[in-house]
Amino acid sequence: MFDARHCMHTRRANLSRQKGPLMSDVSVQEAAPSVNPLHVAAYAGLLVLMVFVIRSGDRFWLNFMHVMSGVLWTGIDLFMGFFVGPALRSAPFEARRAVTMRLVPRTLFLMPTLAIITGTTGWYHAQQLGFLDVDWPQYGWVLAALIIITILTVQGLGLLLPTNVRVYLELRKPEPDKARIGQLMKLYIYFVGFQGVMQIAMILVMAKFVTGL
Repeated sequence: MFDARHCMHTRRANLSRQKGPLMSDVSVQEAAPSVNPLHVAAYAGLLVLMVFVIRSGDRFWLNFMHVMSGVLWTGIDLFMGFFVGPALRSAPFEARRAVTMRLVPRTLFLMPTLAIITGTTGWYHAQQLGFLDVDWPQYGWVLAALIIITILTVQGLGLLLPTNVRVYLELRKPEPDKARIGQLMKLYIYFVGFQGVMQIAMILVMAKFVTGL
């Protein structure tokens, strides 16, 4: 009887040890959703719609696409830069891991799409309204808008997007390098904060456009 109980206890202990890594791997996989193909198709559809609106020359819809994409891009950047970023920086590693692994697949194609639509429609809309032909010093505001949108787009596509992907791929590993992730996240938070400052500067410039050069 003693041997049977001892064997049963040993088997349960071994089974528990075997389940530990398995459950950990399962939880990691559940916390790492893949990119939804339907979302990618929707973003591609928005780019096609942008081309159609530009070619149509309709001032209302061109303005609508520019304002709507700009509001979303600016709002998300400011929220990420001044709320989500600082909160994640002070959160435990597992909390940062869970949030990042679910956030990146949702923003991986969203932010580049908004950046492309905002900048492209803004250029054609400014051309429609004759802002590209104004003289100095009014043209200084146009130049400021072009410089800011260039910085925002280059930083978003060339810095934020690759950093997002690198962090996401590292987090998907069974044993991620916490030091590497910490460095990348610190860099990412600085980028997002600067992105938010640039977005505020863009809002200031747009307010000048709306009230008249």
